[in-house]
Amino acid sequence: MQDSPANVVQPDWLDEIQWTEDDLVPAIAQDANNGDILMMAWMNREALRLTVEEGQAVYWSRSRGKLWRKGESSGHQQVLRDIRLDCDADVVLLKVEQKGGIACHTGRRSCFYRTLKDGQWVSADPVLKDPNTIYGSN
Repeated sequence: MQDSPANVVQPDWLDEIQWTEDDLVPAIAQDANNGDILMMAWMNREALRLTVEEGQAVYWSRSRGKLWRKGESSGHQQVLRDIRLDCDADVVLLKVEQKGGIACHTGRRSCFYRTLKDGQWVSADPVLKDPNTIYGSN
């Protein structure tokens, strides 16, 4: 997804977002083809601006305190197909093409792979690729 250069240069659209006290907004990545929810991450202004400019998902890592381009280590990039803002302007939805079919660092298609059964969280989706193979062992 590429926005026109005039729209990207003028960051007014960023001012319409209701940022948290930490200047972040939750971003949900959804498969553009079938609607599956793949993951949720945080974005700051720079991450959101870069996502639109580059056409690939860029997030803000709260634990590392820096930007991270989805797939920079794994090769599982998210190509932006559409971007939406919810009615309260406090959640961003990224409709993406998930490269490699894996969005989760656990090697699964989606980060939402656990389901509640009989009061316990159990894995409902298989590991598609061993994370040690994706990222290397520690």
